[in-house]
Amino acid sequence: MKNPLEIIKVKRAEAINRILGRGYFSTKRVYVGMATCEIAAGSADVMEIFQTAIKNGLVDVYLSQKGCAGRCNLEPTVEVIEEGKIPVKYGLVDAGRAHEIIERHLKKGEVIEEWVIQ
Repeated sequence: MKNPLEIIKVKRAEAINRILGRGYFSTKRVYVGMATCEIAAGSADVMEIFQTAIKNGLVDVYLSQKGCAGRCNLEPTVEVIEEGKIPVKYGLVDAGRAHEIIERHLKKGEVIEEWVIQ
């Protein structure tokens, strides 16, 4: 039988692995708009593309959803936040744009100016 200190050490290690596994300490954060109106505009497909990229090896990216941004005419939206940089909000993100954001912005550091919401 383990003593209480050993149990705590195991629980702590499990918690740290969960935190790391979810990407909470990543230097890049991606938020996909998933309010009802954004889902109707196609954001669920966009979210799936980012999830697949992470499953297939896109590293150092934390992916989450965000609520309504009040910009229905620009949906679906994706926000990319990188450590030490100004956040970038992309509008009218479809599957093609999602792939481009992954390849150009997340992998190469290139902000795609023509899709940025001002």
